[in-house]
Amino acid sequence: MKSILLNNFEIGNDKLTILAGPCAIESEEIVMETAKKLKEITSKLGINYVFKASYDKANRSSVNSYRGLGIEKGLEILANVKKEFNLPIVTDVHQVQEVEKAAQVADIIQIPAFLCRQTDIVLEAAKTGKIVNIKKGQFLAPEQVKPLIEKVKSQGNDNILITERGTTFGYNNLVVDMRGIKIVQDLGYPVVFDATHSVQLPGEKGESSGGDRRFVPLLAKSAIAAGVKCLFFEIHPNPDCAKCDGDNMLPLDEAEGVFDICNKIFKLVL
Repeated sequence: MKSILLNNFEIGNDKLTILAGPCAIESEEIVMETAKKLKEITSKLGINYVFKASYDKANRSSVNSYRGLGIEKGLEILANVKKEFNLPIVTDVHQVQEVEKAAQVADIIQIPAFLCRQTDIVLEAAKTGKIVNIKKGQFLAPEQVKPLIEKVKSQGNDNILITERGTTFGYNNLVVDMRGIKIVQDLGYPVVFDATHSVQLPGEKGESSGGDRRFVPLLAKSAIAAGVKCLFFEIHPNPDCAKCDGDNMLPLDEAEGVFDICNKIFKLVL
């Protein structure tokens, strides 16, 4: 399995990498607070860190659901994070026409799970030459990731990450099959494990999804033990007051403890 170079470190090498931050950008204050704290934690623990937040969450359950601040203001805030804390950025795109603009700020272009098979947006992301992180759709078997990888490679881009975020398990539930981590890794690229969306309960509340954040640490530790070298967390200073995905986000004040134990397991199984 190859590692992916990002700035001055490699994802998928001998050091744990974490992608983390709030789900959707609610305010610059929340974003800055989260980025500052998570950089302090990861620097202390010797973990590679990429800041994550979305300027727009287009795949909401309801037309009334909060989506974010939009691409202009959102990218401005992400650029401020990059400048203030010298952090690489990952954010997701939902339309082909967003990709070029997002790539001016983002170091990793993320393809949302529901869009992972949309050829045009995957190809456009690949054309930027940036790292492309494809979130494996809840509806895909691990073996079905290979054609997604081939789409990115067709544009001469070999900087690919695949994120596991759970598989549909009946109605309103997801389950993580740890065997899938090995299957996808054998395709040759690093697997990112999304510990927060994997505890999501899709559509549970009718007009929004639910979740159970109690299981975030359990799944994160399990994924590391299964060989994952990169973790993804959505983190908020006060998830109970978050405007989206609060039920499955990790509280900021719990991040250090979870990161620490995951890093210790990582070093043990390396």
